[in-house]
Amino acid sequence: MARSLESIQDELLVLRCQSGETEALEELIGSWQPRLWRHARRLTGRRDAAWDVLQETLLAIVRSLHRLDDPALFRTWAYRIATNKSADWTRKQQRDRKLAEAVANDGDPRSLGVQQQRDFQSTNEPDDDVKRLHSAMRKLSGDRQAILAMHYLEGMGMAEISVALDIPAGTVKSRLYHARQQLKELLERKES
Repeated sequence: MARSLESIQDELLVLRCQSGETEALEELIGSWQPRLWRHARRLTGRRDAAWDVLQETLLAIVRSLHRLDDPALFRTWAYRIATNKSADWTRKQQRDRKLAEAVANDGDPRSLGVQQQRDFQSTNEPDDDVKRLHSAMRKLSGDRQAILAMHYLEGMGMAEISVALDIPAGTVKSRLYHARQQLKELLERKES
């Protein structure tokens, strides 16, 4: 498989970072910050949350970059960290909502109902088709959103996604298929 110039540059930057070059770290973070923020925004559905997740992701990258054995895997490693930090944020939000609901219901946890997922505010979407797609994507589970975003928006192949999500390639293929099917059903329902 031919590697892109960008991936080779990233690999060299990682090697320079691992040898202690501060300038290389600044350049690496600067080039990856927008991509990781977009990924976090897609997974959390919120701009403010994406900034929080990005900060946690970048801290984790800086703290453990020296342990990355294969600099060629930086891309998948960085996306895995961002995906995990987004999942952490989502779980925390769910716990906070349940706690707030329990307090609002006189502290009785038995009074908690099934919480429906909130639609997140869409901003700067150019047309109705894009709005429908974003709305349908938000109705998918976090792992399905992540796999679709990695494949279609980030251009990652099955093997890269497999490494990033730490699951077998066959599972990636299966999950991608099911995510596409569910997205298709959601979009068809909206049309009728």
